[in-house]
Amino acid sequence: MNPISNPALIPPGGLSTPPIPRGAPATPATPATPGGAPTAPGATRPADNATRKGAANATANPAPSQSFAEALEQAGGSQSLQFSRHALARVQRRGIELDSATLGRLSEGVGRAASKGSRDSLVLVDGTAFVVSVSNRTVITAVGSEQMKDNVFTNIDSAVIA
Repeated sequence: MNPISNPALIPPGGLSTPPIPRGAPATPATPATPGGAPTAPGATRPADNATRKGAANATANPAPSQSFAEALEQAGGSQSLQFSRHALARVQRRGIELDSATLGRLSEGVGRAASKGSRDSLVLVDGTAFVVSVSNRTVITAVGSEQMKDNVFTNIDSAVIA
């Protein structure tokens, strides 16, 4: 009689070794582990349960050294901003100055928008508005403070003051 009462639990090739009946003691040829389960002859004995679980968790789930938002911002911050041809033309034509401090604040603003899940954002830096595609970190257009009067920004889902 088969000790497994549910046929769905029998592997496709059948049982390779005869199952040990319930209540039968382990044979002397199969030494037991500290938990009492028999081991196969020639197999190494695993460490105790706590050590095994700790080792498995250490390799499968390494301890987080930073939050998800920090990792996302760091990953986004490692990519530099790009400017579309349209944005470069607007910057030149409107006389917008882009020094390293302005670019740094713009990049930081894009990183904050990315951490909130934004796709297209308006980033304001010292009176200059930048419309940015957050997903590919590309500045789409730039508008100086003189040109912002009576201007409407469309197709954005967030605004960041950097």
